[in-house]
Amino acid sequence: MTAIKLGSRAPDFTLRDQHNRGFKLSELRGRKVLLSWHPLAFTKVCARQMQALEKNYKAFENLGTVPAGLSVDTVPSKHAWARAIGVKKLRMLSDFWPHGAVARKYGIFRREGFSERANILVDEKGRVVWAKVYLIKELPDLGEVLRVASGA
Repeated sequence: MTAIKLGSRAPDFTLRDQHNRGFKLSELRGRKVLLSWHPLAFTKVCARQMQALEKNYKAFENLGTVPAGLSVDTVPSKHAWARAIGVKKLRMLSDFWPHGAVARKYGIFRREGFSERANILVDEKGRVVWAKVYLIKELPDLGEVLRVASGA
């Protein structure tokens, strides 16, 4: 479970992506946003999670959903990692400083210093409509995420 309640307004934030571009959640109103949290870059399951989002980027676009990958890693780490794993379209956001501040707002920051592995779907009006926390070593079922984003 997350501390964020379904139906609540998603906490707004601005983070930098792997290209050091700003990403502000509230600027995406009118579209759904998938916040796909992974604990740390350069780990096997996290890489597979981000690669799955990249591979299915068009499917998310077709559902009017903007996917984003988030972790507490630095922007330079995100940049190097995105290149290493072949991520080109997916925006990979750095919640590095203040360390894990956005993960804390969403109730998924772990005392070990990184976020849970979680998917949080924000609707077109900025409300949290779905949230799921996974075991750290568990790869999220992207089929389930796409079904939820489609409203099925």
